[in-house]
Amino acid sequence: MEEYIFQVDENSSNERLDKYLSEQMPEFTRSFLQKLIKDGAVIVDDKQQKANYKLKFEQTVKISIPPAEDTEIAAENIPLDILYEDADILIVNKPKNMVVHPSAGHYSGTLVNAVMYHCKDSLSGINGEIRPGIVHRIDKDTTGSLIICKNDESHVNIAEQIKVHSVNRIYRGIVSGNVKQPQGTVEGDIGRHPIDRKKMAIVTKNGKPAVTHYKVLEQYKNAAYMEFRLETGRTHQIRVHMASIGHPLLGDVVYGNPKNPYKLEGQTLHAMTIGFIHPRTEKYMEVSAPVPDYFDKLIKKLR
Repeated sequence: MEEYIFQVDENSSNERLDKYLSEQMPEFTRSFLQKLIKDGAVIVDDKQQKANYKLKFEQTVKISIPPAEDTEIAAENIPLDILYEDADILIVNKPKNMVVHPSAGHYSGTLVNAVMYHCKDSLSGINGEIRPGIVHRIDKDTTGSLIICKNDESHVNIAEQIKVHSVNRIYRGIVSGNVKQPQGTVEGDIGRHPIDRKKMAIVTKNGKPAVTHYKVLEQYKNAAYMEFRLETGRTHQIRVHMASIGHPLLGDVVYGNPKNPYKLEGQTLHAMTIGFIHPRTEKYMEVSAPVPDYFDKLIKKLR
């Protein structure tokens, strides 16, 4: 059992307990922290509180982290496209139509199932039994580079780099329309959509700051091949930001054209390059995943 103690500063006064803990401990998922709060493993000034409890200046928050549980998720012999691997990290090129970690309705065939088979017992346990090794994720229909952590030390290190936005993340995507500015920046806080809770949106309340830099690589008649560099990594960030300026990703039936004229399987988005400081060598490294075949085929049609 590990224990952590925090004292609430003035900037965090009136913040929800679960949100506060997720900001202090980015290596843990918010749902995992909410479970610990519900289980009584979080104490505020010697009292148990609910996840939505509003903290006060100078209160003391104590959290007890139980040892990682043995996972009940099955290891599955699913081929992995490995871009890089050593004793601390594994970087894979995630294919389209693969969920990163198990969740309701997706308990097999996920990246976690495949990684568990490949890595055996060498995975970080920080995120609990259904997310071993997972320090960040990309959408089911987004392809590309994803880091898997093989031990808790690398997990904490990479999570901290993600928290301070020092990880270099470059994406490729194909959007609809004629993009008039060859390059630019989209800024807008992203949070849960106020009406459709399954979607994200640019919001004025309860959102997180999000910044996306874009560059047009090729302009076609009714579409553009683009590169995106993320300053932040919010859920559906590129999809929401590009839709907000009138250029949703092709194939994105959630934020774009629901008719999907090119009959694509989800949004045309690829996490091409990821760069970060290696947790053991402390040297910057960068890994890139080749653009998927369906991108090349679609670009030929658009040309």
